[in-house]
Amino acid sequence: MMNKVEIYSGDYCPYCVRAKSLLKKKGVEFTEYNVKKELARRDEMLTRTNGARTIPQVFIGDRHVGGCDELYALEKSGELDNWLAKAS
Repeated sequence: MMNKVEIYSGDYCPYCVRAKSLLKKKGVEFTEYNVKKELARRDEMLTRTNGARTIPQVFIGDRHVGGCDELYALEKSGELDNWLAKAS
């Protein structure tokens, strides 16, 4: 069982594409919110990220990963799998 993964993204965003590509490569299912089309989701993202305006913004469970660079840094350090694994 894995933690729920959520990604706030938008259209024509190469960083969003990269972040989603990494998650897909790892076989991770995620819920995507398009903050360009759903303005309420943008407000939700700003609240959850304490004001971070850039996309993507990734959450694993209740933990805020950050953006694409932070997601790849977690993968490089080997920590991403630990974050994804649901604590039992």
